[in-house]
Amino acid sequence: MAVTIKDVEHIAKLAKLRFSEEEKVKFTEKFNDILAFIEKMNELDTSKVEPLSHVIELDNVFREDVVKPSLPTEDALKNAPAKTERFFKVPKVIDK
Repeated sequence: MAVTIKDVEHIAKLAKLRFSEEEKVKFTEKFNDILAFIEKMNELDTSKVEPLSHVIELDNVFREDVVKPSLPTEDALKNAPAKTERFFKVPKVIDK
C-alpha cells in the first residue's frame, strides 16, 4: 500500500495542518519509506520470539521503608527568600 499526496492532504486536514505542495511531496516520500521499512520487517521470522510488553524487562526494586532524621527546620529555611517563624512564605496564587 503506497501513500499518495491525497492521503497526505487527508492526514494534514485531520491534524489541522497546512503544507505546501513541496512539503506534501516530501511527506509522501517519507511515509512511503516508513511503510517500506515496515514491509521489510514483516519478512523476518518472529515465530520464536516471545511478545513483550516493554522493550526492556522491568523489575520492581523494593527497599525497606526506614525512618531517617529529616532536615532541621532552621536549615531548611536558611536560604528561603521569605519566611515567617517556622514556615516558607509564598505568594498567594488562589483567589476566592
